[in-house]
Amino acid sequence: MHIFTTPQTPDPKPCISFRFVATSSAQGKFASCLVFLILLITAQLTRDLPAVAEPTPLEPKQLEASQGICAEQLDAAIKEIIDRPEFARSRWGILVEPLSSSTPLYNHEGERYFTPASNAKLLTTAAALHQLGEQFSVRTSVYSTGTVPNLASLQVVGRGDPSLTTAQLKDLAQQLRSRGVRRVEQLIVEEGYFKQPAIHPTWEWSDIYAYYGAPVNSLILNENAAILRLIPQELGQPLQLSWDDTIAKSQWQVENQTTTAAAETPSSIQILGVLGEPILQIKGQMAVDAEPYIWALAILNPADYFLDSFRQILAEEGITVNQGLVVTSPQTTEAKTELAAVESDLGDWLIPINKDSNNLYAEALFNTLETESTDSEAATLQQSLTALGVDPEAYFITDGSGLSRHNRVSPEALVQTLKLMAQTPEAEVYRASLPVAGVDGSLKYRFQDTPLQGSLQAKTGGMTGVSALSGYLDVPNYQSLVFSIILNRTEQPAAIQRQAIDEIVLLLGSLRRVC
Repeated sequence: MHIFTTPQTPDPKPCISFRFVATSSAQGKFASCLVFLILLITAQLTRDLPAVAEPTPLEPKQLEASQGICAEQLDAAIKEIIDRPEFARSRWGILVEPLSSSTPLYNHEGERYFTPASNAKLLTTAAALHQLGEQFSVRTSVYSTGTVPNLASLQVVGRGDPSLTTAQLKDLAQQLRSRGVRRVEQLIVEEGYFKQPAIHPTWEWSDIYAYYGAPVNSLILNENAAILRLIPQELGQPLQLSWDDTIAKSQWQVENQTTTAAAETPSSIQILGVLGEPILQIKGQMAVDAEPYIWALAILNPADYFLDSFRQILAEEGITVNQGLVVTSPQTTEAKTELAAVESDLGDWLIPINKDSNNLYAEALFNTLETESTDSEAATLQQSLTALGVDPEAYFITDGSGLSRHNRVSPEALVQTLKLMAQTPEAEVYRASLPVAGVDGSLKYRFQDTPLQGSLQAKTGGMTGVSALSGYLDVPNYQSLVFSIILNRTEQPAAIQRQAIDEIVLLLGSLRRVC
């Protein structure tokens, strides 16, 4: 089960700030540096995180779309929304087509490139389903050399499964114990399955230290993320720092310079990361009566985290390990025996990717495409989508999640992908992976108590200055539609962006045949 979901442009809390402190040793340490992006998350102790914050409700006058409009009125109605003064400096890309026809019902710069944010996941999942199939499985194997019960080595071969958790590691350890393993001279974890850097080179610095920008390596554990809680203590005392994972904690050097302040004192917490160093400097104050703050952050060294975690779990199962090692290629030519394994199917990744907008799952899927081809991930994705029928000139993709601002995607590419996928054997599983308006995923809190609740299935997307929504809409008094709406280069708050997009979709849902 996935743990973390990607927020859609969460509004920052004014009481919290962060900055990065560079040192002379920072150069050349990109792979080992960890700077912490603060992210406030209202989570349960189970680490389940919300997909989005509830947007500003639509005003009653905006819900009059239930009275219905004609197709001929759609152009003027949408123009009234996108030409509002608050969007004077913004760019809109909108394309609406009937599911059963290629004739556009509405088109505003639908052929031009836009930053798609997480709408890029529609392309990633479509390409993977078309190329690999829903039943494509990813196997994490544990091989051995030597003789049970005392083995010369155990070699864990990771193949980029993003769903691995501590529970799966315990499963592997129990399989090994049931096979009679009691002692291992050398535990080796192999990290060479994914050829690309664990941290995408086009991601922004401010993203890669939060859980939604966690590194994507061949041996992923607990989504390569951990939770830190800041808890008030007695007046004047430093805040208590509570980690949900002691191994993740051990990768940090924490300088706690916080204070517990008087009741109702405004919180002012700073997290300072030192570039090139595993240091967190935590400063500021919280009121003695304040609720704990919960922060989600990326694991510093995911391969070491996997190794240390598995070694600890093996010890708990009564299996002693003398030495641990992380490698990027096999270290022995001896015959190996698979003693334990766990698997997951591509179909199990779709819900976290599309409904919950999980970036790590999307990037793991994107990288998996490369391992099944001699080309790069982007080239493989394009080949698959071209075979599906999507115009290769209609988009340019550099990552699988949409976190990169180097992506360029047109509404036309998204509409083509949605319509073509509806004609494939994978149509049902693809559509079922999308959030349902007012029901689940990143649309759970949108379109509630409107005529579209339950009848709209669409992928959300959001980052600073960007909002997007693309998907399928069943219109009772008209016909089924496919649409893509992308808003770029806006300075408006996320709630204002989403509300305008929702108004446009409500107009689509109010279309009627008879006028």
